[in-house]
Formats: sequence, C-alpha cells, structure tokens
Amino acid sequence: MKNLPINDILNELDTLFPNAKCELKHKNRYEMAVAVILSAQTTDASVNQVTPNLFKKYPTIQSLANANIKDIEQAISRLGLYRNKAKSIHGFAKSVVENYNGKIPKEMDDLVSLPGVGRKCANVIQSECFQIPALAVDTHVMRISKRLGLAYQKDTPEIIERKLKKKVPMDRWIKTHHQMIFFGRYLCHARNPECIRCPFVDHCHEKNKNI
Repeated sequence: MKNLPINDILNELDTLFPNAKCELKHKNRYEMAVAVILSAQTTDASVNQVTPNLFKKYPTIQSLANANIKDIEQAISRLGLYRNKAKSIHGFAKSVVENYNGKIPKEMDDLVSLPGVGRKCANVIQSECFQIPALAVDTHVMRISKRLGLAYQKDTPEIIERKLKKKVPMDRWIKTHHQMIFFGRYLCHARNPECIRCPFVDHCHEKNKNI
C-alpha cells in the first residue's frame, strides 16, 4: 500500500476541518493549563462541564493553590479519576505559585517538571497559551498517524511527535494537531470509523475498515 504524500494529507485535512481549534473552554493561560490537565483520559466535553464551576470557585492560580483538596475533588467529581486529577491540578497550582511567581512557564523542561504535566500536556500549553509551535500527540493523533502510515504501530507518542515534526512544516504544527484531533474525534473513530466518508480510505493501514 502506497502512503499518501504529507502535502496531500494536509490539503485534505484543510478541506475537512479548516477551522479546527482547541475545544477546551478557557479565558486565560491558567484556565487552559488546568483544563488540559483535567482532560487526561476523558473528553473535552466532560471537562467543559466542570470547569465553569471550578473557575468560579477558584478564579486565579493562587486561589487554587490555597484550596482544600477535598473541595477541589467535589468541584470536579463528575470526572473520572477525579481524586487523582484534583491532586494534580492542586499540585500544579502550588508549584507554579511557589517556583514561578504564579506565572505559568513556557519552556518544555519547566512545564514537564510540574505535577500533572506530561509532554503531551506541555505541548498543548505551549501552543495554546504561548503560540509556540508544538505538536502534541494524544490518542487521536497517535491513531491517525498510524492509520495513515505516518508512523509505525509500535511507535510511542514521543517517536510519533518527532516523525510528525519532520514531515509537517513547523508553521502548520499547531493547526495540524487540531485537524488530526478533529479527524479522529468526528470521523476516524477508534471503533466504528466512518470509512465510507474518509478521503484516505484507499491508503489506510487499519486492518478492520468499516466498509
């Protein structure tokens, strides 16, 4: 099976999802970073259901850092793994306040040193909060990359990130990240992908096509 050239893939993504963007609701860097941490292993829609109340209760990173963790748990209890997530965002806020004067850092090494922030999360914070070219690899991006032959099945998220950054022009990293998420979220699902609507179906490496 011949893989499509990257430019053909990018052009199709432009046609499919020209206005793809982050769907986590936020008003500032603090809200964006906390929402990203909460989004681990759950949907953006679920996070958007709990963050309005959370940010009303804790409008600043300082207020979250000073909060009682049980109160944080209660505010996000509708999310799966809410106890671990409460611990993560509380630790994140405290670390930013204590080590970065309450200002979220933008360097990768600083970000991944914070509680609850892995490389994927750090990439999203860099791109959404600071407009730094970054290409986060979540479950959607990982799945799409493998199905379109941009990565091998055995590749880790870190390897896929490096491969995508070599193939995709830097000025398209952020846009392509969002388009691949939309493609995975709304068309190329993990289960029951809508292959009949997919422009890439003839070049797809998925063994169980839904056609």
